[in-house]
Amino acid sequence: MIAASVALMGAARIDDAQSATAVVVAPVVVELFTAQGCAGCPEANRLIEDMADRPGVLALTYAVDYWDYLGWPDTFARPEFAERQRAYRRGLRQRSVYTPQVVIDGRRQAPGGQASAVEAAVRELADTKTPPPEIEFRATGDGVGVGSGRAPAGGAEVWMVRYRPGEQVVEVAGGENRGRSISHVNVVRDVRRLGEWRGEPILLALPDAGEEGLKTAVIVQARPTGAILAAATR
Repeated sequence: MIAASVALMGAARIDDAQSATAVVVAPVVVELFTAQGCAGCPEANRLIEDMADRPGVLALTYAVDYWDYLGWPDTFARPEFAERQRAYRRGLRQRSVYTPQVVIDGRRQAPGGQASAVEAAVRELADTKTPPPEIEFRATGDGVGVGSGRAPAGGAEVWMVRYRPGEQVVEVAGGENRGRSISHVNVVRDVRRLGEWRGEPILLALPDAGEEGLKTAVIVQARPTGAILAAATR
């Protein structure tokens, strides 16, 4: 954590920025949970690719590892990505996890193959957005501030998501998609919990990226539901 005195200075700047801006609208966060070994996933991957450059949408692709037993170890999967999906299962009160699954703003979910359901959820949540707490990255890149606002009863968590922007293609040599070229967009490489937010301004440290060319998203999520209150990228 960055020193408290620095946090207060950073938080004050965020509050000043909020007072100078009439309305701050966060993007709708669209998270796809997919796997290279899942036969039904390439269609969902294309849906997220279509959304990736859409204004007002932050599209992210998480590769999960629980289909690796079919004969192809997913090249992008990490255990923490499947854990994030399981956290959404609990928050959305689902019976199980599956792929391809799309979670929209932590509030809705739909099968990745049902483009109309995903699009409807994105439109609905975009139309009902409320002004979020502002997120401000430090110019040095080593910290991020979350401004003041109305916190949910259970408080909220601040998450960092690092992803590689743009398209990546993988030649799959096993599993259900053997012999296919699978395209992915905005592939998540790292996800970490940075700290808690309870409505007061805070400044949190950002870890080093570890890889060149990654973008950083910071997401504020209600606890325990996972509903997304704010998101910003750098």
